[in-house]
Amino acid sequence: MINVTVIWALIILFIIQPEIAHEGAVSGAQLFIHALLPYLLPYIILTQWLLKMPSQQPAGQWSRYIKAYVLGSFGGFPVGAVTVSEMKKNGEISSAESSLLLASCHAPGPMFIIGFVGNELFGSTASGWKLLLAIHLANIAFFLVMLWFLRKQRMKMVIPPAVKEEQQNTSPLLSSIKDSSSVILLVATTVIFFSSLGNVLSNLISTVFPVDMGVTKTLLLAVFEMTSGVQSATEHFSGDSLYPLLIAAIISLNGMSIHMQVMTIAKGAGIRILPYVIGRAWNTLLVPLLFIWMY
Repeated sequence: MINVTVIWALIILFIIQPEIAHEGAVSGAQLFIHALLPYLLPYIILTQWLLKMPSQQPAGQWSRYIKAYVLGSFGGFPVGAVTVSEMKKNGEISSAESSLLLASCHAPGPMFIIGFVGNELFGSTASGWKLLLAIHLANIAFFLVMLWFLRKQRMKMVIPPAVKEEQQNTSPLLSSIKDSSSVILLVATTVIFFSSLGNVLSNLISTVFPVDMGVTKTLLLAVFEMTSGVQSATEHFSGDSLYPLLIAAIISLNGMSIHMQVMTIAKGAGIRILPYVIGRAWNTLLVPLLFIWMY
């Protein structure tokens, strides 16, 4: 009943503030088209194409982990979820391993962190490298700690599933393009929706309560859509001494848009979400601290 009430309340808000909702949706669409689609789509297609290629011999345990991390962690969100889901479907990793790797193979693309955040926002490529290093150090540390706790579960042998005849007759490239289209549609939908929702709610709160619009908008967009939150933080706090820490915190938080993408993909592959949730809490606390320590 609460969910239905919330949905109706949001529908009414969108009807009452159509221009604010439209502004947020346009911002999200432009963000997706100009910043996400050109880089994300080719990488997802190539990653899926590589994962769909038939393997000649089974890879070792650590080789599979390295493969998942390299392919999944350097393509931007939600490539890690796509990579781990495909490897689980192919029988390369077990259910326990897929849950752990889903939480660990999760990082923004190097081009975004080094080029956009480091060079354009911080005015220093070195700062972008430090933030990227902090993110990957936190991910790897989480993976090793959780791997030790789950060491008994991860040793189970993975048996590749039987491949259907129609799948054997399908080109890996065509299959990759088909599967990638659904992922891209998911990314576009979540980015546009949560950007619009963040705009509407921030405008409502600033109207009803005597709070600063810049603070409200930045906090809400950081919760709902990471890149929009980064842009809002830059607009309102770029001269503040805590600005680098704020950017690191927003990026490590990720936002509901990215979490919904990952959870939808993981659910389709039957991957448990709890380790991912724990991993996000770990990164939200650890990444800003590591970055400030190196900054």
